[in-house]
Amino acid sequence: MTNKDTLCLLKECDSGTKMAVSSIDEILDKTEEPKLKQLLSETKEHHEKLGNEIHTLLIKQGSKDQEPAPMAKSMSWLKTTMKMGMDKSDATIADLITDGCNMGIKSLYKYMNQYAAADNTSKDICKRLISIEETLRRDLRCYL
Repeated sequence: MTNKDTLCLLKECDSGTKMAVSSIDEILDKTEEPKLKQLLSETKEHHEKLGNEIHTLLIKQGSKDQEPAPMAKSMSWLKTTMKMGMDKSDATIADLITDGCNMGIKSLYKYMNQYAAADNTSKDICKRLISIEETLRRDLRCYL
């Protein structure tokens, strides 16, 4: 039987992967630089793959997946719309996604601390998600 912390951590990671995919989808067609577009597409695939893995674990535990908080999605959409309305450059896209990575990393570390009794599998997934976000953040630096 899975403990509560494990389920909570998995749900937060699930929400995070969905938020990342949604954010990338919002700007992918606005991206001009082919290498940046490829980087974002590959990162989206990594998030989707990890999200599918999380979803499978949640189903095995008899739980449902978790959507991102509506307020977080709304704020992300608003910020993206406003910034892209003022400047449609790849630098703006890199800036927006970097901000998203920073927020995601911060939240994931918070959840790992909050749900310290989670099992090693869910902690490993959380660490993998953090690694994806840190790698993307690093790879975006040249576009800022």
